[in-house]
Amino acid sequence: MTSTIAAIHTGFKQLGIAEDEDKRAIYARVTGKNRLTLMKPAEKDAVLAELRRLGFSSVPRRANGRQQLTGKFAKKLQALWIGAWNLGLVEDRDDAALVAFVKRQTGLDQVRFLHHADDARAVVEALKAWMAREAGVNWSPPDKRSAAYLGRYGYKIAWAQWRILHPGADRIVRKGFDTFVVDVTGTTDLWCEISDEQWQAVMNALGPRVRAARKAVKA
Repeated sequence: MTSTIAAIHTGFKQLGIAEDEDKRAIYARVTGKNRLTLMKPAEKDAVLAELRRLGFSSVPRRANGRQQLTGKFAKKLQALWIGAWNLGLVEDRDDAALVAFVKRQTGLDQVRFLHHADDARAVVEALKAWMAREAGVNWSPPDKRSAAYLGRYGYKIAWAQWRILHPGADRIVRKGFDTFVVDVTGTTDLWCEISDEQWQAVMNALGPRVRAARKAVKA
């Protein structure tokens, strides 16, 4: 309950509503009561919903003013979204674009899919299915005897990027791919464990080429 009250006060501050009279007018219009202390929990929630309708956002923002997602599942969803950007599927890698996409595709708001396991799982699977369908990402688990890195999301996305740029490539004859990964990451043994950060670097290096190739096809 305290968190709801704090969010209401933060909302007023963000919206520039400083006068008590103006606050009480909103309280009365939404609940018929002019003080928070007189309200039931559901009424306080209604006030907070009204502040959000007026433009209040409880999502933290980066230094550039853009939304920054927080929550238990934020990092995984952001990583997939940036992967989609590096595959040339989306034009905006920003968190706000991810929120808008999820809302359009599933109807879920950011509170639900960032904090609730079932909703987060549904979004993850939707993103993976889209990336598989539109960019050929193969999410199948590798054979148990295969190298550990073959199961990494970063590898799977990077390999899909490479195949977009080199349509004839396959896992057996990976002309140039291994060399490219070594050049980007400095890893000399691809059979060792490659970190998520290293795969992100590979994806980021391939991303501009993939986006340019997709734009050329559309032109």
